[in-house]
Formats: sequence, C-alpha cells, structure tokens
Amino acid sequence: MLVLLQLKYLILMPEAPPQPDTITTLAATLHEAAAASQQRRALILSGECEWCRSAAAGVVTLFPADQCLLISSQSAAEIQMITNREVFKHLGSEADLVIYDAHDGFDADAFGAVSGVIRGGGLLLLLTPPLNSWPSLPDPEAERLFSSAAGPSHFIQRFIAVAQQAEGVTIVEQGRDISIPTPQPEQPVVPAANKDLYRSDDQANAVAAIMKVARGHRHRPLVLVSDRGRGKSSALGMAAAQLIQNGLKRIIITGPRLDAAAAVFQHARRLLPDSRQTRGLIQTDTGRLEFMAPDELILTQPKADLVLVDEAAAIPGPLLSTLLSHHARIAFATTVHGYEGTGRGFALRFNKVLDAQTPGWQQLHLQQSIRWAEDDPMEQFVFNALLLDASIAAEAELEGIDCNACHREQLQREQLLRDETLLSQVFGLLVLAHYRTRPNDLRQLLDSPGLQIHILRHHNQVVAVALLIEEGEIDEALGKQVYLGHRRLHGHLLPQSLAFHAGMLEAPQLRYLRLMRIAAHPAVQGRGLGSRLVSEVAAGIDKNRYDCLGTSFGVTIELLRFWQRLQFLPVRLGLTREHSSGTHSLIMLQGISNSGREFTRETHARMQTQLPALLSDPLRDLDPQLAGLLLQDKHHPTSEIEPQDWQDIFSFAWANRGYEFCLAAIIKLVAQATADAACMSDLSVQQRCLLTTRVIQKRDWAETVAQCGLSGRGEAIRLLRETMQKMVARYCPTTTQKTIRQSLDL
Repeated sequence: MLVLLQLKYLILMPEAPPQPDTITTLAATLHEAAAASQQRRALILSGECEWCRSAAAGVVTLFPADQCLLISSQSAAEIQMITNREVFKHLGSEADLVIYDAHDGFDADAFGAVSGVIRGGGLLLLLTPPLNSWPSLPDPEAERLFSSAAGPSHFIQRFIAVAQQAEGVTIVEQGRDISIPTPQPEQPVVPAANKDLYRSDDQANAVAAIMKVARGHRHRPLVLVSDRGRGKSSALGMAAAQLIQNGLKRIIITGPRLDAAAAVFQHARRLLPDSRQTRGLIQTDTGRLEFMAPDELILTQPKADLVLVDEAAAIPGPLLSTLLSHHARIAFATTVHGYEGTGRGFALRFNKVLDAQTPGWQQLHLQQSIRWAEDDPMEQFVFNALLLDASIAAEAELEGIDCNACHREQLQREQLLRDETLLSQVFGLLVLAHYRTRPNDLRQLLDSPGLQIHILRHHNQVVAVALLIEEGEIDEALGKQVYLGHRRLHGHLLPQSLAFHAGMLEAPQLRYLRLMRIAAHPAVQGRGLGSRLVSEVAAGIDKNRYDCLGTSFGVTIELLRFWQRLQFLPVRLGLTREHSSGTHSLIMLQGISNSGREFTRETHARMQTQLPALLSDPLRDLDPQLAGLLLQDKHHPTSEIEPQDWQDIFSFAWANRGYEFCLAAIIKLVAQATADAACMSDLSVQQRCLLTTRVIQKRDWAETVAQCGLSGRGEAIRLLRETMQKMVARYCPTTTQKTIRQSLDL
C-alpha cells in the first residue's frame, strides 16, 4: 500500500497555508495512486468556502470536464453541477471526479449515493467548513430534516472522526501546510473483466440467470444481491435487451421510482441502438421494455413476459409479495448496503415469502466489482461514515436468552457517540426492521431534537429498540392556520394530520410522543419484546409533560392488531394509498394525561362516525377484513334506529322486500352490529365479509359475491336476510319485535 494512504495531514507551518497549486499537485499524486491500483481516493479540503472552491478549481484541471460532477448550489462553468435533490438521477452513471460541496449543507443520502458514481482510479473531493467549527454551523440539510433547531451535530462529529482514521482519505485544512509524499511504485491492479460485453464473470452469470427466468420453468424467481458497483442494474438492462432481440414481446421494469432505473435503460439502449426511445420506454419492431411504478403494476395487472424489480429493498414487502403472486416470471435485484433501502432487511423478510410462495427460487450474489478494484478504501470509508454495514448482536450471543432478564434503558446521544458497538447494534436493528432505512436516518438518530431512544438490553446486547419524537404544543393561532390549511409546519405529523385531515381544531395544542420506529432482534421476534418495550415506555411517560402517545404507519391487519393489543385507538385513516407502500396510513393514539385521554376518545369517536360513509366512497376498495376490524369498536356511536327502521328491516329479513328499499335502515343496524365484538364473533366469516363488502363499502353484488366466495346474488341475499334476523334478535326490543310481527303478520 502506498505511503500516501497512511497520510492524513502533515502539519509543517501553521502560518503558511497551502496554496491551490500545492493542492493540485497533491490531488495529482492521489489520482496517480488511484489509477495505478484502480481503486479510489478521497481528498477533504476544510476551510472557508471561497478558499475551498478556489482550490477545487485547480483540481478540476486534472480531469476531462465531461468526467467531472459538482454537487453544490454554486455552478462552475466548465463542469456539470447538480443539487442534492438531483443526485439520484445520476445513479448508474460514472465519473472520474466528484466534488461534494458541504458548505451548502451535508445530505448524507446524496453523499452516499454520489460516492458510488466515482469509477476506479477516480477522486472524491469533499469541501467542508473548518473541521473544528463544522459540527456547530447552521446546515440547511439538517433544517430540512428536523422541525426545530438542533445543537452541535453528533453526526458531523462522528463523520470527521471516521474520516481522520480512514485509509485512502487525505485531509487538508486551510492554514496548515502539507508535504507531497513520493508515491512508491506498486503492481497495477485492474478490475476483473470478461469478454467485450460483460465487465465481470458475475455480471455474465447474472444476465444468464435472468434469461433463464424468462425462458425456463415458470415460478422460479431470481434474486440478485450485491453491493454498489457490481453491475447489477446493468445486468438487468443487458438481459432485457437480449431477450427482446430473441423475441420477448413485453418486459416491465419496476422500482422505487423511474430515475432509479436509469442504469437499466441505459444499458438496454446500448444493445438496442435502432430502438425508439422515450422516458421510461424502449420499443423495437418486435418488443418493448417499459417502466411501471409498483402500485400501478399491481392495480392494472398487465400481461408481461418478464417483470424486473430493481432496488427491491426499497419496496414494501406486501407489494413485493403481490407482484410475486401476479407474475410467474419475475426477477428481483437489491443492494446489500444501499441508499434506497437495505438488502439485509429485505432478505430477512422477503426470503420467507419466497420460500412459501415459490420454493424453487434462486439467489445470485454478485461480488466482483466492475467500477473499482477489490478492497477499495473509499468504499470502506463511506460504509463506516454512514454506518451502512451496521451489525446487530450476533445470534450466538442471544442463545438461551431469558426475556424476563431484559431491562429497558433510555439512551443519550453521547452514549452512541462514545460506543460504536452500541450505535451499530441500535442502527442495525432499525435497518433490518424497516424496508427503507437510509443514511439520513442515522443523522436523525444522532442529531434530531426531541428524539428519544429506548432499548431493551440483555446483558450488553441490544434486543429491541424504539424511537420516539416530540410533537405538538403549537400555539392556538398557528394551530388554527394549520387546521384551515393555510400553514404547513415541518414535522409535527400527528397534530397536523389530526387538525387538517381529521378536523380536530384543538389537536395542534396538545403534546405528543410519536413512536417513529420499533424493532426487535430477529433471534427474539415473536416473544413479546416489542410489545413489552412499548408498554414500558408508555408506563414511564410523564403525564404532566405529554398528553398522547401516538403512532402512524401503513396499516395491515397484523399491525392493527398489534397496536390494538397495546390499547391504542385508531383516530385517522388515510383516504388514499401511499405511493411508497401501497397501504393506507393509520394514526393511532393512547391518551396519557386526562386531556389526552378525552381527546383520544373524541377523535376516535369522530373517525368511527365517519368511517361507514368513507368506506362507501373513497375507501370502498379497502380490504373487507381490515375494514371490519376498524369498525369493530365498543365506542362506536350509532344513530338511533326508529320504529319505522325496524319495520323496514323486518320486511327485508322475513319477507320479500328488496335490499335497496330497506338500505337506510339496514345501514343503521349494521353500523351498530359491526361495532359489537360479541355480535361479530357470532357471525360466520362469509357473513362478516358480506356486511363489510355490500352494506358498508357498497360494492355491487358481483364484486360482493366474488369477494365473499358465494355462488351468486341469490345466495348473498339469502345469507344477508339470515344475518339481519340474528341482529334483530340481539338488538330489537322485545316489545318492538312483537308489535311489528303483529302489524306485518309475520
């Protein structure tokens, strides 16, 4: 290894700052070392903004202008400039020099993503404020993440410490001189290459495996797994192009967003030069490759010869499971350490689904790098700095664990900064538990004001973690503006949604703790530790400081039951499916203070009153079983059933009056019954499905019959009449029953 790799900074003359030409010479030396090894190097310039940018201008002269990329808010005429928001459009592209200007703020997601653009032999140039003051300076990117001002950044402090210890990273500080070491010669190293088409044997094998999915046995899905720079996305594109050339008519690529699939289209176009191309679509005379978002793909269920799922870890498991069930020929690709989502959590969750639905599935791990040589020091620097390789406690350490011996602890940020193992175990659990954990989540963990970190420990091992954030306590005037839709505040998810969407004017003034994330170690899942952690956190909340404990999540039957068991009440259901998860968001609350408990009851009652009407219009496609669980609550307020209503119900249940003629009265009775758990448990699965699907959601008879597994409309009406008879026996006063039977001669 070059002597240069051990150089961090050599201070010679504090009064003689390094000049731009000296820095250019240093950069040239670093570039020479990088080119010889086909690895990458990083140069950090720390100082005042103008000094850093002036020095960077000299470094740019070492590289072709079209091979340079600047991430900044201030453009440089000779090279391409993009903002942090635009970085993800460049995933899959390559450059020799990337300049990241942190004077404009440091976006951990963007930095991590753009670092993968640099090819072997290239250089990362990071411009930062003076290192001793950087953690305390205002940061627009932090302001975008946090709802209130934060103190000195623990995340930036840790980033600096990692950089100071990393191989392949050289730091130059304004006001400090440096010496330029003489590189020692070493044997040039080049990445493994294969033939003219493929850049590694792994990539060639990946293309062959994808083509086998399209041509071989059905229901044999493929999972491609790799780190960045291994040619995974390009393999998808090359395989798609060759399959179209060989006669496939329609290939669909899906992913978290179209920009993320840019590399797939780029490599497909290279092999299909005569194709017609528009954004998200490549067409030839015989076939086409097109992009569709996951939710659209599930909703429309188009016919396709092959479906390719890129960055699958960034797509929620339920959507992936649905795609798997809809398409007999499908391949998934995911990044192990990614910026869209983590492949480790993906494997933990989705492999079980694959085993159950398609036992013949195959996995291929791409290990050979095609952009840089093995043991690239900059890759390890980025992994360490952004904690992309966070490791949870080893399962061997938890063998024979006594869950009763676990104890709860609230962590302080300083503990995480001092104890890298503790930080890794906490963040590693969060990564595994959530399909879309990114580097900025690490910054939030270390820096977010009002964030609470609670863990369960077994000896020194973290077995469960919960993150909570403070929200609310917004003054009355501003809260009213939020309620009216005139203002939208950063953060404060619960009070804003409950005011604007649920119509609770007093919501912004209350004080909330929102459970952002909860995760348990895979070795102890299913043993109640997650529930225990939430319960202990709730029991320890100061009633004089907070009014409500709340959570917001993409609702599924499993999650709804989990939070119901913990005595949380649903208070607001999103009317549309979230694009990212394909589920409706649900807010649930548990009252802490007296005012919080009263507010929770009122807000829950309001939702229950509105829910039947919502289920008949914007929520008519909600899963009937989920809708039934939401309706089933003893606090459900119902409209009084009048004598005339009972007469209509009797005439439908025991006579031949049509359903539509008696609909208004039936809706009142069903609203009362679905809120009664005892009544619902007395009905069959088909009866409960019938009430939710036809009466509450107002789906037509054909949809109802199909959803409930009935033979036809006649059976549905017969079963509904029998259900009404059971409800009459339970709810109609005996005197009223006798009177109506006499008047109708029943």
